[in-house]
Amino acid sequence: MKNIFIFLFLTISLGMFSQIEDPIKWSASVEKVSDTEFILVSTATIEKGWHLYSQNVPEDGPIPTTFTYNNSQNNFSLEDKTSEEKGHTIDDPVFEMKIKFFENSAVFKQKVKITSDINTIKGVVEFMVCDDSKCLPPTEIDLIFEIPNKTNNKFDTQDSFLNPIKWKTSVEKISEDEYDLVINAEIEEDWHVYSQYSADGGSLPIIITKANKNDDYVLKGKAVESDTIKKFSTIFNVEETYFDKKATLKQRIKLNNRDVSTVALNLTGQVCKEACIQIDEDFTFSLNGENESTNAVNTPIVDNKVTNSLLYGINTEDVSFSTVKCDTEVSSNSNEIQKGGKSLWSIFGLGFLGGLLALLTPCVFPMIPLTVSFFTKKNGKNKGEGVSKALLYGFFIFAVYIILSIPFHLLDSVNPDILNEISTNIWLNSIFFIVFVFFAFSFFGYYELTLPSSWTSKTTEAESSGGIIGIFFMALTLAIVSFSCTGPILGSLLAGSLTGDGGAWQLTAGMAGFGVSLGLPFALFAMFPNMMNALPKSGGWLNTTKVILGFLEFALAFKFLSNADLVAHWGILKIEPFLGLWIIIFAGLALYLLGKIKFPHDSPIKKLSFSRIAGGVLVTAFVIYLASGFMVNKETKTFTPLMLLSGLAPPVGYSFLYPNECPNNLDCFKDLKTGIAYAKKVNKPIILDFTGYACVNCRKMEEHVWPNPEIDNYLRNEYVLISLYVDDKKTLPKEEQILVNRINGGTRKLDNYGHKWANFQTQFFKTNSQPYYVLLNADGTKILNQAVGYTPDENEYAQFLECGLEVFKKQ
Repeated sequence: MKNIFIFLFLTISLGMFSQIEDPIKWSASVEKVSDTEFILVSTATIEKGWHLYSQNVPEDGPIPTTFTYNNSQNNFSLEDKTSEEKGHTIDDPVFEMKIKFFENSAVFKQKVKITSDINTIKGVVEFMVCDDSKCLPPTEIDLIFEIPNKTNNKFDTQDSFLNPIKWKTSVEKISEDEYDLVINAEIEEDWHVYSQYSADGGSLPIIITKANKNDDYVLKGKAVESDTIKKFSTIFNVEETYFDKKATLKQRIKLNNRDVSTVALNLTGQVCKEACIQIDEDFTFSLNGENESTNAVNTPIVDNKVTNSLLYGINTEDVSFSTVKCDTEVSSNSNEIQKGGKSLWSIFGLGFLGGLLALLTPCVFPMIPLTVSFFTKKNGKNKGEGVSKALLYGFFIFAVYIILSIPFHLLDSVNPDILNEISTNIWLNSIFFIVFVFFAFSFFGYYELTLPSSWTSKTTEAESSGGIIGIFFMALTLAIVSFSCTGPILGSLLAGSLTGDGGAWQLTAGMAGFGVSLGLPFALFAMFPNMMNALPKSGGWLNTTKVILGFLEFALAFKFLSNADLVAHWGILKIEPFLGLWIIIFAGLALYLLGKIKFPHDSPIKKLSFSRIAGGVLVTAFVIYLASGFMVNKETKTFTPLMLLSGLAPPVGYSFLYPNECPNNLDCFKDLKTGIAYAKKVNKPIILDFTGYACVNCRKMEEHVWPNPEIDNYLRNEYVLISLYVDDKKTLPKEEQILVNRINGGTRKLDNYGHKWANFQTQFFKTNSQPYYVLLNADGTKILNQAVGYTPDENEYAQFLECGLEVFKKQ
């Protein structure tokens, strides 16, 4: 009877109200839980007087609300049941049962777990609605949920908003009118905050000023800093000073008004890892002991919509993600880029290679058969003992070179910054240049490098002690007498370690590799004497190897002179003379290998061997490669960067002939409104380049990725480039110097263009790291695809640009 009643009720309702009624509007959205988990949110907006029924309705009741999701490709799994709000439960007189329904609005949530790469999930909701006089027939509505794993949501969440520093403040009273305001920073692993004394032209230093302009107190000099690290930056060509892991700054103030109870400081600067973030913090200090850490200034805030229109000409409500998608999108986050630099294992490998080169010199190679023969013949009756002593001898060679690195650990423990300070010192780099030239000419055979003869005499006498001690001094004697060949190689290893990030541990790893490769042959040939038959005989080739090393030492010497030149801004060894010198050096090496140049200890060459000819051809090819560095790209008007010389040669922008201002001489805009106006005029998509003058990875992208022909073509011909510098200190016009909301709470005053563009990036795109690249349509209202940060892979970056262009053309 109840079912018949429902049928008659619906039939009468349809007859009486033949017009189409649509009292419910459905919308679909997605909430991100993790990278693979999302909540599908279905929201019903219900007209007044109408009721939408729950998913859970007893049998013989009204039609329940039901959700189904299309998962034919098994791209996701449902987690639990679809949840719903509390709603209203009544005793319904018509259906004679308790029924739950919703009025005004209803929200249903279904958690899903994504198992493959998808952009959308399609669903269907079936429902029935009634008012006090009628019910509408069951209706099905399609729902489409845009999955935000590819930034399909309007704007990314704050997951990408980096905050690598935790601040704490305190006050130390010095006298009745003097106080030290203490700012402590806990810095996340691998991030660096730059000191007040970091060199000009590099990353932004800390600057501490008063946060308000009253005369109640004055700052006495600069803040006193905790320990810092100094390191030469090959990106900015200056010596930078920074804090690692923690920083303490004590700013002394003097009160002009002793009745003041609180004072405020503003701190600006930069913190960098793979990305760089501008620091702009206000701190309040209570002189009676109660301190706050941020937001010293409390002034009425300009409404965001007004702010956006005034500063940028657009606001967040005008900008949305394009509904058109390309087939593939690049997912790149600067936070995920692994820290560059050499690991200890790679340094060990370089040391091992250096040891192999040392073996092939006339100071070491002839000693292998002599030493092995000494152990095997002396213990002829007990071969096992001879082998064990040879193994011990090889181990002690390894130990000697490890011991040589110990003093550097002692220096490092006394002052952790000392090795970095040594490595970036102008005069030490100049001394390295002189020493390496001195080493090179010793390899050429013009003189011999030897340690004092008394050292050799004493170690030789100690060999007679016998046993383990005697074997140790034999190994030490080898290290001393072979110094003329191993010294320059060890010098290279020492200099390379000091200019790296690992300090003493890098040196130890390199020394370990050197010692292993030098000691290993003595142990192996003692265990397997017959293997020595395969060794080539000593001869002129050993001196040839030594001379080749001399050329390499000579070339490497100019790397250290280049370091000094860059730090001191002498402007002498720019890219042109550096490449010229290397071309001369390696051309000389090619002529030497082909027998056209001779040195004092060279044997007469009756016939060129295959190895000499092959080596000469290979080095000649390298000379041609070096010469290609003088090729000029007519479009970019810069020299061609040589990837093999990355980190050795000066940057191509450090040039006499082709110094460059804008990266690769691209046409670019540094103002958003002007850039958008031009993009509209030429109907081209926009690439927003959030960058900084003191951003290391921004320079890497511009110098190593952007010059790629495919990428250069996109940037030069297909896009309008708008570069927004978040560290630009040029003062804003007075009408734009307004207070805005910070993304993580509090307020900030926009004083300069850097503040303006940093605020634009954080407010619109919820990220604060640079570089950061966003592709927009011509009027700046549609984001074409997922933005990317530091993307050193050229193919990925080109794919990112191609994807945006594809979406723009489809629109």
